[in-house]
Amino acid sequence: MIFLRCEAVRWVDDEPQPGLVEVRFTDAHHEQWAFIDKWPVFSGGGDLAPGSRYPVAVGILCDILTTDNTADTSDLVRISVTPWGIESHEGCVEFEVRPCQLTTS
Repeated sequence: MIFLRCEAVRWVDDEPQPGLVEVRFTDAHHEQWAFIDKWPVFSGGGDLAPGSRYPVAVGILCDILTTDNTADTSDLVRISVTPWGIESHEGCVEFEVRPCQLTTS
């Protein structure tokens, strides 16, 4: 399983249960993306809660779509965050990231 490294930046709401958090990451093109979903969707967040100390390192389960090792893209990886059915605030599910932004844990 491959995860995109992100940060939970804040607790959003207690409803719906078990509660919502906002998670952010910056893609390979320096654009920041945000997601809001139930905290268990994000790996490594343990028991995120309203009183947790943010930011907290978390991951989003993703699929690798393509890798491109050409000089123009300098090792970009195209991913999809659809395995858990999440999407960014803008409705995007595919992103280009650097390999260092991915982890298996």
